[in-house]
Amino acid sequence: MNHWVTITEGSLFEKIGGEETMTAAVEIFYCRVLSDYTICHFFDDTNMERQRSKQRAFLTMVCGGPGNYTGMNLRIAHAPMVERGLSEKHFIAVAAHLKAALQELGVAEGLIDQVMAIVDSYHDDVLNL
Repeated sequence: MNHWVTITEGSLFEKIGGEETMTAAVEIFYCRVLSDYTICHFFDDTNMERQRSKQRAFLTMVCGGPGNYTGMNLRIAHAPMVERGLSEKHFIAVAAHLKAALQELGVAEGLIDQVMAIVDSYHDDVLNL
């Protein structure tokens, strides 16, 4: 399934505040994730600088922004975490942290809903369902 959003003027990426907002959202998001004892252990062996960069690129692309996500297929990337117990409750927690980060930055709820719909479209890929 192709989840990518076509880059257009007035894209969701631009509407939420572009690169500045995306960078800030990813920083806030990972501060929240790494402070959450229910999910932080999934990142114990992760280079977080690299992870933040990949996450920014991925979210930018799926929201119609510039650039090219060159990271691993999500099923492959998350398979080791699924083997370690990644489940629905973890997906929900991660999504909630992203939503909270966007809210903290003052992104309009309607735009947040659009971002979350995109995130939700990756549910089965992330959980290898």
